[in-house]
Parts: sequence; C-alpha cells; structure tokens
Amino acid sequence: MDRRNFIAGAATAVVGLSLPAIWRTDALAQAGSKYYKGTSVDGGVQFRRTNFEAIDKRWHRQMVKYFSSEPQGTIVIDTRNHFLYWIWENNTALRYGVGVGKEGFQWFGRANVARKKRWPTWIPPEEMKKRSPNLPDRMEGGPNNPLGPRALYLHNAEGDTGYRVHGTTAPGSIGRDASSGCIRMFNEDAIDLYRRCPIGTAVLVLEHIADRA
Repeated sequence: MDRRNFIAGAATAVVGLSLPAIWRTDALAQAGSKYYKGTSVDGGVQFRRTNFEAIDKRWHRQMVKYFSSEPQGTIVIDTRNHFLYWIWENNTALRYGVGVGKEGFQWFGRANVARKKRWPTWIPPEEMKKRSPNLPDRMEGGPNNPLGPRALYLHNAEGDTGYRVHGTTAPGSIGRDASSGCIRMFNEDAIDLYRRCPIGTAVLVLEHIADRA
C-alpha cells in the first residue's frame, strides 16, 4: 500500500469509528468477513475484492432473459426482487444483484444518470444527519467510503433526486432492504455498470414487478 492509500485508509477508518453503531455493524464489521477475498487496485486506490464464492449465485452478475418495453441501454431496478437490469437486445438484460432502501426510505420513478463519479465523496443528507448526529459532514472517496468505487447520480425533471446507484462496504447487504434509499451494488458490479452507462442513461425504479427472469 502506498503512502496515499495508507493515509486515506487511516483517515476514513478514524471517521468510521465515530459513526453510529448501526453503520459500523453493517459495513465496517464485514471488513474481515467471509465476504472479502484479496485486494485490487483501481485508480491508485487499493480495495477489498468481493468473495463471490460466499455470495448466493442469484446475486451474481449474469445475462438473463428479460421482457421489457424499455429501450436498450435503460437501467430498470426491481426493488422487490433486489435486481438491477441493464436492458440488452433481443429480450435479454444484464442482471445485477442490489441492496435497496429500507421501509420508509424507498424512492420510485423515472430519472437519468446526470453525473458519474469515480471514488466519490460521501456527503450525508441533512435528513440522515438528523437521524444520526454523529455522521461526518463529508467523507472523501476511498476504500472505507460507503459509496464504494463508483456512483451514478440520479436526477429527474425536478433536479437531483438525492438517490444514487453506487458500490458498498457491506457486500453482505446485497439482496436485502438495507440502505437509506440508494441502490447498492457489489463494488465490482458498480465499476462494470459505470463503464457501460453514459451520462443521460434512463433509469426506471419500479416499486413492484413480477419476477420475469
């Protein structure tokens, strides 16, 4: 690990210690768990690789049959079944397992990817800080940042929705209602989707749909 990553990792670890216990339990507690195996370097940042051998195969990225009226290149998120679909051609889609918002924190509707960021800074919204006063004002991007290595920022006609599609420090939360509304992905999947989706990509977040795949 180089000096930059050591300092960044140490700083975010110190911040993590000041976070509410519920956040530490869900994220930092998984640091040495079965969900990690080895490390990778991305953009000069070293991060823990997901141990997909410990992950149920239903949450693995995979091509599936998927029938949708949405055009190719659209992101469709099925919050009930915890899947994100990137619409392909010929009634197929690339499917990713995701974590979604807990009861009371969900958002549904249409949006577009207005901005994309590598190793994004996390700025907790005021509503979250009211619920958890110990949260920092901001956390710079790095291996312990809850947004992970990539973030897609969702905007609609009214502006920034406040919701993101991003990586995670808690791979064990994928497939669950675990977030404060945003869509969590395995870090490797967040990197993959980031590469595929240009600015302006249409996003449809569905409250309930049948399991079509």
